[in-house]
Amino acid sequence: MKPAGCAHVAAEHGKRLVIKIGSSTLTTSESKIDYAYLAAVTDQIARARAAGWSPVVVTSAAIACGLEQLGIEKRPHDMPSLQAAASVGQSALSTAYAEAFARHDIVTSTVLLTRRDTADRRAYLHARDTFDRLLELGVVPIVNENDTISVEQIRFGDNDTLAALVACLIEADLMVILSDIDGLYDANPNTHADARLISRVEAIGPDIMAAAGEAGSTVGSGGMITKIKAARVLMVAGIPLVVCDGHRPEAIVDAAAGKDVGTLFVAAKKPHEITPKKLWIALGDAARGALVVDDGAKAALIGRGSSLLSVGVCGVEGRFEAGDIIDIKDGTGHLFARGKVAATCDEVQLAVGKSREALRANRLLAHLADKPLVHRDELVVFE
Repeated sequence: MKPAGCAHVAAEHGKRLVIKIGSSTLTTSESKIDYAYLAAVTDQIARARAAGWSPVVVTSAAIACGLEQLGIEKRPHDMPSLQAAASVGQSALSTAYAEAFARHDIVTSTVLLTRRDTADRRAYLHARDTFDRLLELGVVPIVNENDTISVEQIRFGDNDTLAALVACLIEADLMVILSDIDGLYDANPNTHADARLISRVEAIGPDIMAAAGEAGSTVGSGGMITKIKAARVLMVAGIPLVVCDGHRPEAIVDAAAGKDVGTLFVAAKKPHEITPKKLWIALGDAARGALVVDDGAKAALIGRGSSLLSVGVCGVEGRFEAGDIIDIKDGTGHLFARGKVAATCDEVQLAVGKSREALRANRLLAHLADKPLVHRDELVVFE
């Protein structure tokens, strides 16, 4: 690598682009890496880079690649075998990307993350600084979850969320998900012949959540619902998202050029004030439970940017401690916010619906009277 050359390249590439490639898109029907497809994708990314984009690739398929290297035809179900395959496959996958990009004289790096890495805000900020420096050097980071040690991520693998987290970390200008379907439909196209592609989404409400189906691939572990959840945060953060068929010719180049490709989730014209701390809350940690709020509390949270008080809560779900991340839902079950809760689930259960005066009169709950359950500075509203 020539440092001076990398610095020159980095100076010309200002806009930041995150490309997420799913397992089912990157592998053949036999769950083996499709090297011809990988070469075609890197060709597109190189062209987008030449057009002024700084790309970051979030990739799946380490396990599939490992199974191929080990000669295992059928995906095993036991965790040690999956983790062993991820360990073998990550090395081979990184090498495949490095070789594919080397044809364009582009240097790559490998960045492995787990949800645990991003749950700690200090680690989150260190990761952000690392990405910034890599992009300054003209490197294309290749990001994946560390499936070798992350049991939860293998069971509920969600690289859509990981890609959204990376997009927020680097303050991306665009994120593109290359999928095995050409976007979001108003119904499951596998079971509804009249299902129609939704080309543009400007708000994610219960109807959009209902249109998102379950995971439809035996290779990948996500589904359209994980893409919708990622879009929900990206839209609020002011980052547009395109979900499209990864095998569509020129998908990356066209999406980067603003052409009509798949489904576009439109970014907010005036992004909400989402600090790095709020992004960490929105994407960096799994929610431990949920609070159900009444209509008045929902209106205050969305319309006035208020904190959440006990009086507005009408239900508690799950087991959580003070300082945990929790979801906030309305009476229909629609999740519209997420935040850091200031009390345990047992305390909240006792405080449900109580005013400040009522809390002050209760010796067990008096400490909750002068503070919100979720402070506005630790709250992300998705609407």
